Amino acid sequence: MDEELASTGLVVLAAGFGSRFDSSTHKLLENLNGRPIVSWVLEAAASVEAGAHFVVTQDSNLSSLLPAKFIELRNPSPQDGLASSLALAVDAASAMGLWAVTVGLGDQPLVPAEAWNAVTSTKTGGVAIATYAGVRGNPVKIASSVFGLLERRGDVGARAIFHRVEAVEVPCSGDPFDVDTREDLEQLRAIERN
Repeated sequence: MDEELASTGLVVLAAGFGSRFDSSTHKLLENLNGRPIVSWVLEAAASVEAGAHFVVTQDSNLSSLLPAKFIELRNPSPQDGLASSLALAVDAASAMGLWAVTVGLGDQPLVPAEAWNAVTSTKTGGVAIATYAGVRGNPVKIASSVFGLLERRGDVGARAIFHRVEAVEVPCSGDPFDVDTREDLEQLRAIERN
């Protein structure tokens, strides 16, 4: 395995409440072409070789969907926001001696394995950011040298440090469309049908 891949942990953040999604079913478990939304993300991330694969959850609802290689990290305080989930993953990666993490979101099913691989393979002393037609998105690789700059609470992840560290943009194929509302899901289903 390539040294850059072997020293990086892949992280899928899936501990959000999905509060803007109007349904009794959590948005990550909603059906998209016969599979839960989060399954598309997990499959893409799982296909990339890495030092470790993590998924941050808030409860056991996703456990049965996880590919065998994933280490599930349960966020005991998901109300503390996305930053708390990222902090949990960074701490786990640090404990394993990994030099970086590549982080993506569980509600972005159109981000392909190629994007995960391109970002993870990029060498950086700061962050490597996927871009789609010139627009920054996910996943984002974060070097361990800047882990200490990350907030541990709140709803802003690595984006808060982009202006303070080396930021390498990585052109990627795919689409960072994320599902926040039921309308987003219907729009995504329409895209998938075409």
